[in-house]
Amino acid sequence: MPDINEEKIRQLVKISTFYYLDGLSQQEIAEQLSVSRSQVSRMLSAAKSEGIVQITIKNPYGDEQQYERRLKETFGIKNAVVINMPDAEQQMIDLHLARAGAVLLESIIKHHDIIGIMAGKSVNLLAQELPFFSRKNLRFVPLVGGWGAEGATWHANSNTRLFGEKLKSKYFLINAPAVVVSKQARDIITAEREIADVIELARQAAVSVVGIGTVSEEDTIVTSGYFSKEDLHRLRDKGAEAVVCTSFLDRNGNVIKCEEASRMIGLSVHELKNTQNVVAVASGKKKAAAIGAALRGGWIDFLVTDMATAKEVLSLHHSGSHS
Repeated sequence: MPDINEEKIRQLVKISTFYYLDGLSQQEIAEQLSVSRSQVSRMLSAAKSEGIVQITIKNPYGDEQQYERRLKETFGIKNAVVINMPDAEQQMIDLHLARAGAVLLESIIKHHDIIGIMAGKSVNLLAQELPFFSRKNLRFVPLVGGWGAEGATWHANSNTRLFGEKLKSKYFLINAPAVVVSKQARDIITAEREIADVIELARQAAVSVVGIGTVSEEDTIVTSGYFSKEDLHRLRDKGAEAVVCTSFLDRNGNVIKCEEASRMIGLSVHELKNTQNVVAVASGKKKAAAIGAALRGGWIDFLVTDMATAKEVLSLHHSGSHS
């Protein structure tokens, strides 16, 4: 005759079949077997621990998730999204990163949030790929000034407007350049009530979307005409490795005090730090050192990148080339 243990196993198999194969709820199983819902829950747990139920997840994203965990554990960020496209052109990688960033934003933006938006092509592409989702009373605000002719489609004001239009939400603009001729000029402009109010709103952002710039002649801070090559050389001499908002960072993520930053209109990384969730979208091996600097400084909370870049960021970090 079957012993008591065999009968218990038979019951666990029956309940597991009801739940996992037949799709019955725990409450429906409880009513059918005249037991309590809590008993059903305990028996389902027992079925797992006894090995009766073995859950297999078909995961084609295992490698990506391994690097997401490594980035999270190494730099202490909240999360990372890593995509693997080893044979793709950078343009296609950027497109998929934008879509991944859009999905991430939908998951973290809540009703009544203020969302800060940075200039940059990566942020602009994310806005282009952002599908509509419903959130009440969102407000989008630029993190830096936005006037200028070159690259106008990806200036902070343009990006902010696009986000607002995509989500049918209110948006604000900073009617001033991102960079001016002197600190005195910046102070005069930012004292204007209309501009000061928008910058103050940006300081209250719950979510901010940024790119990570490099201090190179290929970066938009130079190609846009914001800074000259001479400015760039001075910044490099001071150890500048990355640009986030209006701050230049060294390899360890420390803010570099410099005349160039004093001419910029917008938030510094210290002000950005007040944002609950800072999302950075950045990729390309040429940007790996800059991304590492921003991560080491603790200036971002979420990173969206590709696997080749993630590998390079981690390799540079563990080799100690940042020290």
